[in-house]
Amino acid sequence: MIASEGKIIIIPTIIILFIGITISYLIDSLAWISYFNYTTFCFLLFSVYFFREPKRKVSGESNEMLSPADGKVIQITDLEDPEIGQAKQISIFLSVFNVHSQYVPIDSKVIWTKYHAGKYLIAFNHKTSTQNERTSTLFETKGHNRYKIKQIAGFIARRILNYMKTNQIVEKGHRLGFIRFGSRVEIIIPKNNFEILVKKGDKVRANLSLIGIFK
Repeated sequence: MIASEGKIIIIPTIIILFIGITISYLIDSLAWISYFNYTTFCFLLFSVYFFREPKRKVSGESNEMLSPADGKVIQITDLEDPEIGQAKQISIFLSVFNVHSQYVPIDSKVIWTKYHAGKYLIAFNHKTSTQNERTSTLFETKGHNRYKIKQIAGFIARRILNYMKTNQIVEKGHRLGFIRFGSRVEIIIPKNNFEILVKKGDKVRANLSLIGIFK
């Protein structure tokens, strides 16, 4: 299945490729058109792969948090968060080869969503957490535990989409948003009542990998 966010890129690419093939068929003397068509076709294949959105069955107990994104855990660190208090931050790096849809990791209520303008440093750089363009969403679980999801743009990523609305009730696996191309997703959870079940270097998959448990 292809994510709806990919249509704005895939459909125009198909049209351009069709025009290029038509031109090459009508005018044989244009040698460059073959290279153009080949490049466009390769880009189309990459786009279809990048915007894939596999169907996954969401499971787990009500207090279990699943990964909101595909990627690799590159950092787990302590921090003081203005809404969470003493907290842990789990950073997930998404390469261009990962699925780039994000999902709600646990049944929750949306408290607010905020956009922050910023730079476009490489998403593997830990400075991106506070310096890059990002969207933060604060959630509250049914057990009244608050946590935060940050969608962070990378060097290539220039478009963050977030579909959360204030006071919206969302279930585990609900579509949270999408980031086009390489990026980073961070989970901020309370330090004292959340057991983290992943470690740095782990590869995680959205809606499948267990991040941790609220105690």
